[in-house]
Amino acid sequence: MNENNSRIAMRVSKVTIAANMVLSVLKFFAGIAAHSTAMISDAVHSASDVFSTFIVIVGFKLSGKKPDKEHPYGHERMECVASIVLAVVLLITGLGIGASGIKTIFFSDRTDIEIPGLIALIAALLSIVVKEWMYHYTVRAAKKINSGSLKADAWHHRSDALSSVGALIGIAGARLGFPILEPIASCVICLFIIKAAVEVFMDAVDKMVDKACDDETTTAMSEIILRQEGVKSLTELQTRMFGSKIYVDAVISVDGSIPLTQAHGIAEKVHNSIEGAFPLVKHCMVHVDPC
Repeated sequence: MNENNSRIAMRVSKVTIAANMVLSVLKFFAGIAAHSTAMISDAVHSASDVFSTFIVIVGFKLSGKKPDKEHPYGHERMECVASIVLAVVLLITGLGIGASGIKTIFFSDRTDIEIPGLIALIAALLSIVVKEWMYHYTVRAAKKINSGSLKADAWHHRSDALSSVGALIGIAGARLGFPILEPIASCVICLFIIKAAVEVFMDAVDKMVDKACDDETTTAMSEIILRQEGVKSLTELQTRMFGSKIYVDAVISVDGSIPLTQAHGIAEKVHNSIEGAFPLVKHCMVHVDPC
């Protein structure tokens, strides 16, 4: 499962890196040809997405390492570290877009702004379409393998799409005689990006501090355990997130008069049923009490 998840993440990362490199070059030359500073800035933003995707790759490589003497429980939390780094990068990106918009609104002389060419408008439209596709492509993979860092990278792609929306509004507004529209759009987009950064950061922190699974998952686990033959009752069930994986600790009661080997077999069935029904469970520990 870990190897398959890693392959999915690597494939998605390679595709998005290639697309971002091509897109950033196209937008950069379109910005120069059309005399559009907004498009040149958008090209730089797309280039920064390449850096964020490399962080995802490094995070997956480290989290996929096998347990060792110093890390007997594995390295899954390294992906959480990558998510936190990406959340910070996303926050800085959003603040940068917002600061640029505020600066243009309040401190720039817009009377001598050069009207951008039509090619900049076409490049902005192309960027929105491509980056929104990259967002959906990446977020689908993130949900499939429960990856926080890949989800953060997906939102970085969407932040670039939103940045391109700002560039599109600004370029179109400038061509129509309303250059103020671009910085206003940038300020609104800034708020969306900051919100996404905070959500990614909090999700990573929850997985770093052993947050329990949601109630729906815990209830489903309880029902499966109680269905196992020989289980008289479920005394305690604890879950904790460990990176993208789940650890489960269950205390069950069985008939105290049965042989130890039979009680062990019941615990084994509980263990296998939980790990079989929930692919994200890395390990299920079962303690047996006599009823």
